[in-house]
Amino acid sequence: MIATVTFVIVTLFLIAVSFSISLKGFKRKDEAHEYDKYYVMITDNYKSDFWKSVYRGAFAAAKEDNIYVDLLGENFSTKYKTEELMKIATASKVDGIILYANESDEMTQLIDAAAAEGIPVVTLYGDNTRSKRLSYVGIGGYAIGREYAKQINNIIREKKIDNTEESEKNEQDKTMQVTVLVNSDAGNSGENIQNIIIAAMQEGIAQEEADGIDVSISIKTVDNTNDFSAEESIRDIFHTEQVPDVIVCLNELNTTCAYQAVVDFNEVGKVNILGCYASESIINAIDIGVVYATIAIDTNQLGEQCIKALSDYYESGNTSEYYAADVSLINKSNVAEYMKKEEEQNE
Repeated sequence: MIATVTFVIVTLFLIAVSFSISLKGFKRKDEAHEYDKYYVMITDNYKSDFWKSVYRGAFAAAKEDNIYVDLLGENFSTKYKTEELMKIATASKVDGIILYANESDEMTQLIDAAAAEGIPVVTLYGDNTRSKRLSYVGIGGYAIGREYAKQINNIIREKKIDNTEESEKNEQDKTMQVTVLVNSDAGNSGENIQNIIIAAMQEGIAQEEADGIDVSISIKTVDNTNDFSAEESIRDIFHTEQVPDVIVCLNELNTTCAYQAVVDFNEVGKVNILGCYASESIINAIDIGVVYATIAIDTNQLGEQCIKALSDYYESGNTSEYYAADVSLINKSNVAEYMKKEEEQNE
């Protein structure tokens, strides 16, 4: 056990030293251009469409200020956890860290360690409220929760219409089962974005008259260690006696896994998926009726706001503690318009 821990520490140290050496020579790599600062972005899955899109927004905004942003881990031969990448970035003494954080004690310590070294840390999409992070860039959890509630209430109304067209009703028709998928590493802080979304959703549902339909909301913790474990956690839902009427997904991966499970288990039309993010596959799933609706996040704006937070700090010594990106809803009624707009932008 001791030998294993020692090996991991030595490996991370060597990577940090190597990365630091390359960082010192960073300005010499591109003889045609010298950058003033070097930031890194650290996420839990640099391969996802969501994070790639956020990174492109940050990269473009930073380039305008003569700053280079690296998606840390993308060019490593070995996949490292978020916490390990934080250690590498801190040891390498980068100029700024943009971090998809969580509320764990280890993450708090890592952010504080970077701050102690004079490295400003901006948390992105996932926060660590107890740390010495500089700013948090995210989305309005309350507004998203209320939008999910609005869509659930729409589904309830549609279910009531279907029930009135049937000659007989059973007890199952009088209950709406809603399952919300949450990440296992999110923590239990009341300020956690997932908790805010769920609370706002519950509030929005409670304020509408269900007219004889009881809404039961349950939480399903998803093991987001990797794509496979997330997929298995979600597929477990479909092995239970009562599959939920609505599955609410709070990120791109869970949305993708959920609609694939609905297809695989032949539950299309029976299970309504409320997703998050507007990847091409999710948009297509809405178009063919597999996904009911999704929350589209302005990922470019997320990336831009991260750079703004760091730039404001370096320019004035102060910056806003919270930055929010815009969100919008995409469903069957406007998906064609959204797809047409995307095609025009890509031409």
